[in-house]
Amino acid sequence: MLKSGISRPADTNFLKRHCAALAAAIPKPDQMRNSALVVVDMLYDFIDGSLACQNAENAVRETLKYIDSQTRGQSGEEHEILDTYPILFVRDHHPADHSSFKEQGGIWPPHCIAGTRGGDIHKDLLPYVKEELTFDKGCDKAVEQYSGYEGVNAAEQSLEEILQLLDTTDVYVCGIATEYCVRNTCEDLLKGGFRVHLLKDCIGYVEHEGHMKALAEMASKGISIE
Repeated sequence: MLKSGISRPADTNFLKRHCAALAAAIPKPDQMRNSALVVVDMLYDFIDGSLACQNAENAVRETLKYIDSQTRGQSGEEHEILDTYPILFVRDHHPADHSSFKEQGGIWPPHCIAGTRGGDIHKDLLPYVKEELTFDKGCDKAVEQYSGYEGVNAAEQSLEEILQLLDTTDVYVCGIATEYCVRNTCEDLLKGGFRVHLLKDCIGYVEHEGHMKALAEMASKGISIE
């Protein structure tokens, strides 16, 4: 995992080559063929911090159950699971003076600042995190970025680019929060030509009413709610 606060490596060619090698090496068992899991913003500030969301802790637990259901029976250590089932993480990664913060005229309290606990992925998910499959968004202080679709890894490759490199057709999505980053990521994935499956038990939300409305609207656009 790319640790918060650590600068991106100057030599990104290595990571790009590694991503290509990873894609080539991943076997495609029938139940996993051309699919990947995208975990959106399962970060502490959205779980128990400045923007703590409803159902967030449960969403983490259910996500771990889902990962286990997809990888059960595979041999090897937890980190080796990623060699057969790609799990991609999207991460809000803001500078301290991001324009979305109230102090800068935005609507949100400070959250997910790079280098703070609030911006870290939940510890129980860390065994599944790889640097080349972790995508940061919201890094430009002048740009609000809910969707993780154009988030980039340490080699400046986008989520879209890596999913295509992995020959992905079906993307399963979980994360926080339904009404904002999860919805925007799902809709951009759909526009990008992927079949999108939203794991409804694996998402946190700001308000239940808004959560239900967002689910219905996503379903009407062709996103599968599962």
